[in-house]
Amino acid sequence: MRIALVTHYYPAHRGGIELVAGELARRLAGSHGASIDWHASDCDPPPALEGVSVTPASTCNLFERRFGFPYPLWSPSALRSLVRTARRADVVHLHDCLYLPNMVAYAAARLAGRPVVVTQHVGMVPYRSAVLRALQFMAYRTLGRWVLGGARQVVFVSESVLHYFAGFVRFAAPPLRVANGVDTAVFHPADAAARADARAQLGIGADEPLLLFVGRFVEKKGLPLLQQLAQRLPEARWKFAGWGSLDPSAWALSNVEVLHGRSGAALAQLYRAADLLVLPSTGEGFPLVVQEAMACGTPALVGSETAAGCPEAGHLLFAEPVEGPGAAARWEARLRALIAEGGLAACRGAVAAFAREQWSWERCARTYAGLLRPGSSA
Repeated sequence: MRIALVTHYYPAHRGGIELVAGELARRLAGSHGASIDWHASDCDPPPALEGVSVTPASTCNLFERRFGFPYPLWSPSALRSLVRTARRADVVHLHDCLYLPNMVAYAAARLAGRPVVVTQHVGMVPYRSAVLRALQFMAYRTLGRWVLGGARQVVFVSESVLHYFAGFVRFAAPPLRVANGVDTAVFHPADAAARADARAQLGIGADEPLLLFVGRFVEKKGLPLLQQLAQRLPEARWKFAGWGSLDPSAWALSNVEVLHGRSGAALAQLYRAADLLVLPSTGEGFPLVVQEAMACGTPALVGSETAAGCPEAGHLLFAEPVEGPGAAARWEARLRALIAEGGLAACRGAVAAFAREQWSWERCARTYAGLLRPGSSA
């Protein structure tokens, strides 16, 4: 099975979409015998995975560098190489529908009679800019409808994102929701002594509330709201693990610390030390960082839309609406209540058990192997 895999970046870029794509590629090539040719931007070094050949694309990444909007533009020669790969593959696997290379690969595959499978991670992002919102709206209802409607199979990682696109896309086959997995060999809970040690290494006292954000420092992740919350809760310690144009270091708040370069075991230690993951993001489905935190036993406070993306976890997620007037006051009140109630520690075991039982990478990869197999009708 020859798979042409297309993402906007490689996993070294540290976004959830590319991390998911990398884990799937590793498992499909390893356990399921697939031969994968992965095309992505050359902004970061490609991974070295057995059974996966990489073709870094010469890229202009101006939009992300200047505006925090991840939309890389590939050179004509990179797009020509992508077209050749899409034409000779048994199946083309795209992660999200609106990136230019993904649309080029889709068109090339359809013209060559090759099937396309799309994993759609995100939906509408409520940008502050009315122009960006309008452009996104029109793009989804034209180009997005074209790609998603013509794919052999569309897979969503979020129930809310599936519901959004089902409102205007006529799918060739009933869309599926397949949860991403979590590497529980890395992301797992710690006992009380190990957790206390992790907090001590971060300089956090036993009774100090530690609130954590993990992700890109951009508007859609809720950084403006998080700045207000950090100001409103000076008694809480805040750790921000990530990167981006809206760097919390610029807030000059004594209770805020930014940590760069955390991944794998180092990131897992941070999850275990935290009392709560705080993620007021919008328009991105069900983020991998929520799954990783929960696998480490750390509960999460997320936007209502994010929580709706994984309804089976609803009883373990704390949720608040992100949009509308008074959002900062609502989130502040919820955080204060959660901290004061002292119930965060009590739910750590149930949160970790749910993640371990529900989110399996092997089960996820096995599902994709069936969907990507040539001749598959689902």
